[in-house]
Amino acid sequence: MRGHPAARTALVLALLVPVALEAQGTRRTPVRDSVRDSVRDVAADSVRATAIALRPVTVSVSRESSRNSLELPFAATRFVVDAARPAPRRASISELLLGVAGVQVQDRGNPSQDPRLAIRGFGARSAFGVRGVRVMRDGVPLTLPDGQTPIDWLDLESVGSVELVRGTAAALYGNAAGGVVDFRSRDPVTNAGTFDGRVWGGGGMRRASVSASGTLPTLGDQVRNAAWLASFTRTNGDGSRAWARLDASSVFARAMATVAGTRLEVQGTHYDTPRAENTGALTAAELARDPSLPDSLNITKRSRKAVRQSQVALLASRGGPTREISATLFTGTRSLDNPLPFAIIGVERRVVGGSLRAGARSTRLAWPLRLTVGVDAQQQGDDRLNFENCADFPSTTTPTTRCPQRGVERGSRRLDQREDVRGIGVYARAEVEAPHGLFVSAALRNDRVDFTVRDHFIVTGNADDSGDRALSATSPMVGIVWRARPLLSVYANIATAFETPTITELTNQDNGAAGLNRSLAPQLTQTVETGVSAFVANRMKLEVAAFRARVQDELVPFDVPNAPGRRAFRNAGQTTRVGVESSAQFAIPIGDVGTAYTWSRFRFDQYLVGTTSYAGKRIPGVAEHQLQAWTTLRRGDLFTTIEATAASSVTANDAATVRASGFATWNWRAGLASVRATQRVIIEPVVGVDNVFDRHFASSVVVNATRNRYFEPGLGRRVYLALRTRLR
Repeated sequence: MRGHPAARTALVLALLVPVALEAQGTRRTPVRDSVRDSVRDVAADSVRATAIALRPVTVSVSRESSRNSLELPFAATRFVVDAARPAPRRASISELLLGVAGVQVQDRGNPSQDPRLAIRGFGARSAFGVRGVRVMRDGVPLTLPDGQTPIDWLDLESVGSVELVRGTAAALYGNAAGGVVDFRSRDPVTNAGTFDGRVWGGGGMRRASVSASGTLPTLGDQVRNAAWLASFTRTNGDGSRAWARLDASSVFARAMATVAGTRLEVQGTHYDTPRAENTGALTAAELARDPSLPDSLNITKRSRKAVRQSQVALLASRGGPTREISATLFTGTRSLDNPLPFAIIGVERRVVGGSLRAGARSTRLAWPLRLTVGVDAQQQGDDRLNFENCADFPSTTTPTTRCPQRGVERGSRRLDQREDVRGIGVYARAEVEAPHGLFVSAALRNDRVDFTVRDHFIVTGNADDSGDRALSATSPMVGIVWRARPLLSVYANIATAFETPTITELTNQDNGAAGLNRSLAPQLTQTVETGVSAFVANRMKLEVAAFRARVQDELVPFDVPNAPGRRAFRNAGQTTRVGVESSAQFAIPIGDVGTAYTWSRFRFDQYLVGTTSYAGKRIPGVAEHQLQAWTTLRRGDLFTTIEATAASSVTANDAATVRASGFATWNWRAGLASVRATQRVIIEPVVGVDNVFDRHFASSVVVNATRNRYFEPGLGRRVYLALRTRLR
């Protein structure tokens, strides 16, 4: 991080603070940790540091049933939210995913834009939502068949744990090049019923959440383990920047039972955001002067969005460790009204899909064999309408063809089309358990994604832009694991993955034409990866992974000149990504310590735009160095947590002539855990400060922006108070 004193300072301090804290802790008597006692039964196999012991994790993102991570030939992580870093506000996925090597979450401070989630750089180009990463909840895909993921409707209050796969081994899930993130819901409590309420406020935002869960008594011989959970969350406020108001409500519920030996679960989600204002990006001068400024054009054009989304899912599984079959069915709708500076976009979406997976383990052969086969299918149908944005059209001006009615924001129709995306993928995975702790596996997946556009706006001067495209690929993966010791494993894999453009990327053409962009190709990735994972003395967990990825036809975004807010996409010929990811977690007598460092060297190899070659330039949007560290100390019911993030500079355009400086930020919070107000009421008050030293920095960049608006500012210092109340 040469040239960035703040970043260098943060790296040094982040490494020294845990050492100093542990030294202080040696003079104290270890005490009973009530927080850990409360989660021990739920998280006995989780990746977390505890004063008792660190244990290997079991994960389900392997597309096996709860495999030990030490037996998987790729980088897999699982952690329980709140276990090692208690009481995050859950305002953003950036809080939940802090400290995971290889993962960068850029919180854009914009309620109209989801955080930008990138794994090994895949997803860093996203203009909205999540791209290049497969996102799921309890195994149900939130990612659409074209690879786009809106995550504004993900209820973080009901998330209990997170599982991740980094790298192209995630190709087993289909249209995702960079990885998989599976948010797992909290398990219901095992007693008859518990109510849980939480409120927090600070930085111009407020949230209130209430949840209830319980387990029912056995309902006869055929119905067992019936349980339920329901959560309601309300978030509102003006935010820390101008034109950043958010009003959002969400409901999540799940019910489950074992019926005649089959585990059944039904889930439902409803999300309603009548207003989320788009504060926009800034120029370098505006960022230096006042990061709370908005993009003035976004105010003039009243840029914002309103969303309503619902989804219902049914999950079923049957079997055990040697033989299992599972199935998922889901359907959902999304309604979007999205005024942007260049147009008002309206989308009515319906999604339906399902998956079927079967797995078995046989010991009849000389070496035990595991075999898994499955199929995923999903369909997305969008009715899309674009209108002229007449928000800045004076009510006293004579009406025009573009804005035919005075004082009406929605002007004349510009686009009316039906967009359908259908994706189907079949896969198989086989693993041989060889002697001497060797596990050799191979996987193969074939995907086909069909795009269809039907133009309903055919008038004089407008040609019929209807069209079809079919994109397909076969993605193999071969891996080997050597479990050299019970708590030490070394792995390597060679994997491929493909990523299609989204339907929005295919239809957002720089010439303004409707229909499908037929020159935009999917990107194909080939990766070689190796890594090691170890548990040391039941007190320390160490992970190191190194990879080299070659990407053909990388999808690159750019702002369309003279069309503020409109993004189009093109392919770079070839890029190379080389990276090293390392993390360490420690259990100390009075708390937990963790660090994660990521080095990323991502370059264009072949990339020609017109007559300009960008070969050798850095891929924009990704920091070459990122270090995150945290320390939690506990004494009785009192805890305090310090979190530090440091990142080097980020380029913002393909020519690497615009950069966002490196930065270092610190967060702190402290509170009381499990304090009994009465015999049945438990309270947990928390006070916290984000960005303690009030650094001005760009937490995210808009790649290849126009109007010099490259920089999305990180939020300044925010003091907040939170209170959780549990009724048992």
